[in-house]
Amino acid sequence: MHRPEPLITPAAADQAVTVVQHIHQAPPDRTVQRVALGAGIGAGAVVAGVFVGPMVITLLASAAVPLAFIALVLVAGAWGVVSVVRSVGGPEGKAAAKTLRRKG
Repeated sequence: MHRPEPLITPAAADQAVTVVQHIHQAPPDRTVQRVALGAGIGAGAVVAGVFVGPMVITLLASAAVPLAFIALVLVAGAWGVVSVVRSVGGPEGKAAAKTLRRKG
């Protein structure tokens, strides 16, 4: 943004001090680390937060996929067992399937 300002005289220019200050907002992933450094926490803790933090998040996300797949397999297996017991067993099979469903 350009703001026109009046020209100053050479005598006033010798006394004038221009301060140019750039204010930047820290990126969201670094803000916590900068606050930690300002609070006096050691650089090792900040480095751990910068590098280990994203690795832990990645590890948790990558571990969730196999766990979800295992849960899906277990649910499908239980559904299959209950269906087979119901269809094969007659009244006893239905009672057994009901028991299985309560315990699962």
